[in-house]
Amino acid sequence: MALITIDNRREAVILTLSREVTNAINLALVNELSETLARLRDDPRCRGLVLTGTNEKFFSIGLDIPELFPLTPEEFTVFYRAFNRLCLDLFILPKPTVAALTGHAIAGGCILALCCDYRFIAEGNKLMGLNETKLGVPVPYPADRILQRLAGWSMAREIMDGGKFYGGMELLARGLVDRVLPMEKVLPAAIEKATALCDPSPEAFALIKRNRTEPVRASILADLDERERHFVGRWYSSQTRKLLEKAMEKF
Repeated sequence: MALITIDNRREAVILTLSREVTNAINLALVNELSETLARLRDDPRCRGLVLTGTNEKFFSIGLDIPELFPLTPEEFTVFYRAFNRLCLDLFILPKPTVAALTGHAIAGGCILALCCDYRFIAEGNKLMGLNETKLGVPVPYPADRILQRLAGWSMAREIMDGGKFYGGMELLARGLVDRVLPMEKVLPAAIEKATALCDPSPEAFALIKRNRTEPVRASILADLDERERHFVGRWYSSQTRKLLEKAMEKF
């Protein structure tokens, strides 16, 4: 069963996370997204990409802790490395990317949104944030570096150290989203934005984006192996295991 659906609409491709209600991120979802991005990267018919979810409750609740918790360190490392590479592939995709957030974007779900060029979120009680510190682990290194470039060092510090979830206007003030819209306008506006950025020259856009993202990607890759080992070490610490067990109750 497919974990994402693909809809070609005008020149923008809509990728919809469709793994039940919460769109919890496991290895199967990561692999399916990675394979899809690899196909779209060189597909001239895809000039822009919108990433969204199937429902109004969750864009994504984040990593699938109940599925990942019992894995061996070796198995979890495979997943975690694949997730980080997916994030980098989305971040540098040479197409305009817009996250259409009609539900909560939590932890890993927030990270996927941050890897897009633009983020539009629905009005009302729709939350987004990075709560990794409350689970005893650091924010994954690619997200840490991307957030610092996006929001600035001081604001990124507040967001990551506090581990809070923010609503629409708070997100807008912190630079985490670009627009807060009525629910019914989020997806159409995201499609319009992704399509508009393609014109008149998708090649020019790709070069502009490369100049912006490639230095960030290079700095991440320089230290990524070591940072991944640190994360995995924390994931299996006794303190974090207790916090993860408590977090699993929310799944």
